[in-house]
Amino acid sequence: METLRTAFADRPRPLLSYGVTFEKALQKHISDLFHASRIYIICSGSLARNTDVLDRLNHAIGKDRIVGTRVGMKSHTYWSEILEIVNEARSANVDLILTVGAGSLTDGAKVAALSLSNNIHTSSDLSTLPTGPNQRQEIHPPKIPIISIPTTLSAGEYSHFAGGTNDTTHQKHSFQAPTKGPELVILDPALTTTTPDSIWLSTGVRAVDHCVETFAAVKGNSEKKDRLALHALGLLVPGLLRCKAERGDTEARLQCQLGSVDAMAACSGGDAVELGASHGIGHQLGPVGVGHGETSCVLLPAVCKFNARYGANVERQERLKEFLLGMREVEEVLGRRGLDREQVDLGDVMDAVIRELGMPRSLREVGLGRELLDELAEKSLHDRWCKSNPVPLTEKSQVLEILETVLE
Repeated sequence: METLRTAFADRPRPLLSYGVTFEKALQKHISDLFHASRIYIICSGSLARNTDVLDRLNHAIGKDRIVGTRVGMKSHTYWSEILEIVNEARSANVDLILTVGAGSLTDGAKVAALSLSNNIHTSSDLSTLPTGPNQRQEIHPPKIPIISIPTTLSAGEYSHFAGGTNDTTHQKHSFQAPTKGPELVILDPALTTTTPDSIWLSTGVRAVDHCVETFAAVKGNSEKKDRLALHALGLLVPGLLRCKAERGDTEARLQCQLGSVDAMAACSGGDAVELGASHGIGHQLGPVGVGHGETSCVLLPAVCKFNARYGANVERQERLKEFLLGMREVEEVLGRRGLDREQVDLGDVMDAVIRELGMPRSLREVGLGRELLDELAEKSLHDRWCKSNPVPLTEKSQVLEILETVLE
C-alpha cells in the first residue's frame, strides 16, 4: 500500500511516495499530479547498463510520452552535460523531467530546469545563474517539474540547492533560489539493491554528515532541528550497519532512505542551520574525483576533532557521542574494534562506524596526494560552509591542518 505524504511537515513539496514499486507510483502520479505528456528521463548509466530499469520505465510511462532519454552523467554535475540536457529538453518541448539514480542527476535536472526558464544556451550564459559576483539581476524560477527516484542516500532530492561544476575551472558552484527541487520523490528500496555498496554506504555517511554538522553547529540551532537530526541518526546509523551486514535487507534500506529525509529536513528550510567544514572542504574534493559520500567518510571525523581541539562545540559533540553510544549496534562496533567508550570522542566514534562500513578514511585511499593540498585549501576558503564552521576557516593553514590529518 502506498504512503504519499509531504517529505517535511512545514513544506508542501516535495511529496514523498513509498510502499509500492516505482512503476506503480509513476503510473499514478505522472497523470494525476502533473498531467504530463512529454517526459525527459535522466537515468544512471550503471542502471541503464546493468538492469532493465529503462524497459520498466518505458512500460510504466508509455513510449509515446517519453520524448528524450539521457543515460549517465559524471559525478559533480558538469556544466557541459547540463547544457546538453537543456538543449535536448528545449527541442523536445518537455513538460516533466524524471531522474533515476544518484544526486548528480538530480542536481543536473534542477539546474537544467532553471536554465530552461532563463534562456540559457552556453556556458557563459550558465555562469550568470549561480551565487556569486557574476549572477544576473533577475532569475526566473523553473516551470518544468521534476520527479526523482533516488538510488543513493545523498538526499539532494530534498533541497532547492544544486551544485554544478565549471568544466574549465573545475570549481563547483552553488545554484540557489529560485532553483527548485523535485516535486515528487519516489522511494523504492528494492531498486537500491542494484546500487554498489560503496556508493550506498558512503552516501549514507553523507546523510549522517548532514545530521552531525547540523546538531554540532554553533549558530542557527533549534530544538526542532536537534530532534530531526537525532531522529535521522537513529535511523541511519543502525540501518547502514544492517545494510552492510545484509545488502538485501530492504527494510533497512527504507529505514536509511527515511533517515536521509529527516537529515535533510534538519539542515534545510527557511531557518536552515549553518553547516561546517566537512561539507565545505568536501565540495572541493568532488571536482578532483572524489564521490559525494566519500568526502564525508574522509573528512567528518577529522573536522569533529578539529573543532573539539579548539573548543568550539565540545558540549554538542558530547551529546551526539552519548546518543550514538546508546545504540546497541554502535556499542558492538566499538567492542569489535577494542575501543573503550569512556575514552572515545565523537570523532573516534564516527571513525569506527565509517571503518566498520568499509569506507575510505584517507585522501590516499580516494586517490589524492599531498600535491593537491595547497589548491584544495585555497579553494575551500571560498566555500560558505568553511566560513560557517564552528571554528571559522579563514586561513589556508587551518584547512591544511585538517587535510594533513586525513592524508594517509
